[in-house]
Formats: sequence, C-alpha cells, structure tokens
Amino acid sequence: MHGVVSRYCQASVFGALLVIFCCSSVFANEGLHNGWDKLLKKHVVASKEGYDTRVDYAGFIEDKASLQAYLAELAAVTQENYRGWSAHQQLAFLINAYNAHTVALVIEHYADIDSIRDIGGFFSSPWSKKIAPLLGEVRTLDEIEHDMIRSDKGFNEPRIHFAVNCASIGCPALRRQAYRGDVLETQLAEQTRLFLSDPSRNRFAEGKLLVSKIFNWYEDDFEQWRGLSGLRAFLAQYAQALSLNNADANRLRDGEIPITFLDYDWSLNEVR
Repeated sequence: MHGVVSRYCQASVFGALLVIFCCSSVFANEGLHNGWDKLLKKHVVASKEGYDTRVDYAGFIEDKASLQAYLAELAAVTQENYRGWSAHQQLAFLINAYNAHTVALVIEHYADIDSIRDIGGFFSSPWSKKIAPLLGEVRTLDEIEHDMIRSDKGFNEPRIHFAVNCASIGCPALRRQAYRGDVLETQLAEQTRLFLSDPSRNRFAEGKLLVSKIFNWYEDDFEQWRGLSGLRAFLAQYAQALSLNNADANRLRDGEIPITFLDYDWSLNEVR
C-alpha cells in the first residue's frame, strides 16, 4: 500500500510539474513579444482611413537598442521551446520575426535607400541576406516566409500575406501591434479586411476587380483554403470590403468578373 501511495504521489508531483512547465512555456511565449509591441505602437502611424500605416524608421533608429534586445530574445528561443507551442503561437512568432528583422534591415541602410530593393547587389536581394538568427540557424527573410511559413510543412494560411510586411507602400500595413497566438485569428481577419478595403490597392471599378499584385504572385496559396475553391472564392468572401454587392460576389465566384492585378509600389513605407 505504501508503494502504491508513493507511486501515486510521484505521479501527482510529475503531473503538477508538467502543468507548470507547459503553462510557463505558454506564458513565456505570449510575453515574448511585449518589447516589439511597444516599439510598433511608438513608431508605426496609421493613416486617417485606417487602411494602411507608415513607419517612423528614424524613430526606430533612436530605439535601435530596444529593437536589438527583442531580436536577441527571438534568437534565444530554442527548437524545443518552439515545438512546445501551439500552431498559432508558432505562426505569430515567425510573423513578428519577419517584420522585426525587416525593420532592422531597413534602418541599417536607411540613409541610402528609397526602397528596400535598393539593399543588396546585382546578384543578391534584401530577402536573400542571412540576417536573422532564429531557431538555431541564421536565416534569410525568404527562408522565414517561404520555407518556414508557406512550405508544405508550414501553416496553410494565405492571410499571412496581409501580415508579413516588406517595408513598401504596396505591401499590406505593418500592424501597430505584435501578433500573438491567443488572438492571431482575429488579427489576421482584421488585417485581411483592412487591406482589401483599401481602394488604392484593391477596388471594383468599371466592371473589373482590380487587386494587388500579391494575389498574382501567391495565387496558389488561396487554393482549397478552408474548403474554398481558389482566389475568386476567397475574394468573394470579402465582397463588402471590395464594395461588391451580393450579385457581383456571385458573378466573381462564377468567373464572370475579370480580375486585373495592379502595379506594385516598392517605395519605402516611411513616415514623411
């Protein structure tokens, strides 16, 4: 009997420690992005309409130490930590890492550029530079977006295209808030709606749907997402944001409304 009680107590203690460990891991993850959240609220400015934002890169330069401290916190996360998080926590982590490292890259070259594409040489791009220590490796922005987020082993989440920010006017807004696992669904839904509501990037005019070049580059990502059958079905979900009535939304789904992809503005999304 004593042995049974002893084994029961050991199991109870182990169980309690496991719960504490798991809870600590979750809380550590959610608190991880507090520094980035403060920087975004301080240095990202929303437009009057609320569709997009501009970035005070000069302000980020003044707060470079705080940005570097946040990037160091991201770099300290291990593969074991990461694997213990929920899928939403993992995705929020990667989106924040992409955006924060993009800002860090821009401020490093800020005095000499008008576009993020000015960074790099003839045979390299800003997205192919090894700049981001993450999960035990130094990674490129392309690796974070395409290998870790979008690959077959990734998240099957096309709305990340409205969350990762390429420091350009044509890009969806850099959110004035860090992404967090516990509210990620709400954040992604809002980012998508805001981007599609912006008539400078997406609009219905003269019988055509004019949309961002993003939908051309990544059209495959919108195939069979949550039971939808492709880009047209995805866009039709946001009929109100695109100023489509119900009849036009149905015509869009049925292929009766042509889709045109707008030119992309690569100018830096800076506060002027």
